[in-house]
Amino acid sequence: MKRWLVSILILVVPLGLWAQEGTGTVRGIVQDAKGPLAGVTVQVSGTGRGVVTDAEGKYSLPLTAGIRYSLRFRFVGYRSQSLPISVEEGITYTLDVTMLENTRVLRAVEIEGTLENDRESPSLYRLDPAAAQAVPTPFQEFNRILVTLPGVVAPSELSSAYSVRGGSYDENLVYVNDMPVYRPFLIRAGQQEGLSFINSDLVGGIEFSAGGWEPRYGDKLSSVLNITYRRPTEFRAAASAGLLGATAQVEGKIGKRVSYLAGIRHKRAQYLLNTLPTQGQYRPRFTDVQNLLRWDLSKNPGSDDPKTELEWLSSYAQNQYLVFPEGRETTFGTFSQSFRLSVGFIGQESLTYTTFQNGLKLTHHWTDRLTSKFILNGVVTSEREFFDVEGGYRLCDVDNDPGSSTFNDCVATVGIGSLYRYGRNVLQAQLYHAETRNELVLDKSKFEAGVSYSWQLIDDSLDEYTFADSSDYVINLESLDNEASLNVNRVEGYVQHRWTPNAQHLLVYGVRLNYFSLNNQLLISPRAQYAYRFPWERDMVLRVAVGAYNQPPFYREMRDFDGTLNTGLLGQRSFHFISGLDYAFQMWERPFKLVVEGYYKALRDIVPYEIDNVRLRYYANNDAIGFAQGIDVRLNGEFIPGSESWFSLGVLQTQEDLGFDERDFIRRPTDQRVTTSIFFRDHVPWDERFQVNLNAQFATGLPFGPPRDLENRNAFTAAWYRRVDVGFSYILDLEADDRELFGVVRSIWLGADVLNLLGASNDISFLWIPDFSGRQFAVPNSLTQRFFNFRAIVRI
Repeated sequence: MKRWLVSILILVVPLGLWAQEGTGTVRGIVQDAKGPLAGVTVQVSGTGRGVVTDAEGKYSLPLTAGIRYSLRFRFVGYRSQSLPISVEEGITYTLDVTMLENTRVLRAVEIEGTLENDRESPSLYRLDPAAAQAVPTPFQEFNRILVTLPGVVAPSELSSAYSVRGGSYDENLVYVNDMPVYRPFLIRAGQQEGLSFINSDLVGGIEFSAGGWEPRYGDKLSSVLNITYRRPTEFRAAASAGLLGATAQVEGKIGKRVSYLAGIRHKRAQYLLNTLPTQGQYRPRFTDVQNLLRWDLSKNPGSDDPKTELEWLSSYAQNQYLVFPEGRETTFGTFSQSFRLSVGFIGQESLTYTTFQNGLKLTHHWTDRLTSKFILNGVVTSEREFFDVEGGYRLCDVDNDPGSSTFNDCVATVGIGSLYRYGRNVLQAQLYHAETRNELVLDKSKFEAGVSYSWQLIDDSLDEYTFADSSDYVINLESLDNEASLNVNRVEGYVQHRWTPNAQHLLVYGVRLNYFSLNNQLLISPRAQYAYRFPWERDMVLRVAVGAYNQPPFYREMRDFDGTLNTGLLGQRSFHFISGLDYAFQMWERPFKLVVEGYYKALRDIVPYEIDNVRLRYYANNDAIGFAQGIDVRLNGEFIPGSESWFSLGVLQTQEDLGFDERDFIRRPTDQRVTTSIFFRDHVPWDERFQVNLNAQFATGLPFGPPRDLENRNAFTAAWYRRVDVGFSYILDLEADDRELFGVVRSIWLGADVLNLLGASNDISFLWIPDFSGRQFAVPNSLTQRFFNFRAIVRI
């Protein structure tokens, strides 16, 4: 433990010392024709930094000296303004601004008012897309930025799956430009997972809610992630390459009516996968292509907010995971008694999945008060999982005596046997979605209503079996041979009212309905949010949310351990109560914000499950109740001038009571009691082009137990999770220096990441091995080890 703390201090303390110099200040008064304006947002463009004007319209913002910035002034009902500014060290500059009223005031409410919503809505975070790209990760997966938030836990750096406040990986909604997206069905382990749908190179806006969200969002138990892809204004292109993959993206406009945004990614994971416990020949190939086209259908095109606009989002993903495992050797146990498992493998594993997704969204402003959106979305996926692997194993007792001649050697064999896994699984799915969303804006109110229809077609064929043979005695035999088809319809609707009587109060309330044709169940979900800004000199907001959050069954929850579908499965139900304080303040003349929230979730009709790596296996019944409760804390701000960093802490307890066992409440599989995370950004004070980004997570262990053993289910606790990733980068800004390479290259970014800096061995799952006497040993399957990655990005 001391070694980890020392390593972090060595990294963080010098970075903080760099930041104490090289700043100036810009301040001023923002007003309109009638006088000063309070609550105007002053933002440093391209960053997450900004302040809000006080009751006298005044603002003050520290900036790093010698850098040319663009300050954007935004306020509801007024035209946004962007003004250039640069400061010298130790000097204060005055920049007064006069805001002009927007002639389309009501149309601006949704666009101009969103920045303050992250303070008015409980558990809602708005993140800077640049920060998401700065997080050092193996594959620049977008979802890794979410793990830096309180209450969010990811099981593996190889997967896009995540758990929020004790929920499962299947309890999270994900939208891209208002269109729902889905994860693969047959994934068993993180290394099998290809690229998540979200392409971080294309992201323009990030909203994440960890609970208590508005009725307009769909029906899940845990969270909502709403991504908006960037709106191009001019031609731009970029390409990157590194040891673990390559990307390319291009964007631009064609005349006044058409804009395009496209990206391609290729993930090459074999170098990193060679650090896993199982050695072998890894041959993964993951590739995807995405495209977003926008057509301005207005009579007078060219506006940033066109009267009528059509969007087409398309995606094609081809992912293949192939490995020929050869062997593994794992030493485990305690200092007083250690064991070693040695396995030799023959055979191969192959997982292939191909996914097409297309979506259309038509947005039309009937008037300055009334807006409608019409959305059509379709996903077609074909997944095939073939594996045929046999392994012979030896389990032995290891000599722990340093003075012994056999130190660290096997001194006694306690188990010998074989492992066999065979599978031929195929899944075909078609998911279609149609929706309309409508907004009516009045002076102090906004009414929203919508209805949607979903059609799901799924065909699944399972043919697999596994067993362990110890001393000619077969145990742990599991066989699946089943075919299932699903053809279901779902109708959803919502209505909500957002009322802002003045600058101190905000109330959002409404109801959501969901009808599922397979079980004829109607789920009703009333929800309400309230925010109160205290009339104090200190900028503090109280936020409260209560409501029902129900999740109709999806295919995965219906399929039990034997592959049989329970078509009578009911929706899982939860009731959220969230309360917290949001405190914005200045420290070292720089902006900071502290958010503290407490939450309680009552869970009913929940579907119990077990976790193996990132695979969820459900009991496919509603015979359980449970709860989740905890506290989330996040402190973010400019610890380093010009760079936003944050520290997060989550304390959680989640338990369940199964109606089909003899035990009372026990820990749920995601009951990770304490989690902490650090995302820290810094730069060399005399040259901001040289940057350092630190991402660290520490968490207590998750519960686990032997598979399908109700008596010992989640009876044990795994070791602590600890991981530190650090990235170093340097930017050659050729455009700023007026020396573009070949006349087109604007910048070159060079980066080096040290992944898993501490070399920690984090456990993701356990392999249960019997000895000669029939005792079972939990052999840990660990995640990737320390790895050095190098990348380069060229932008034109």
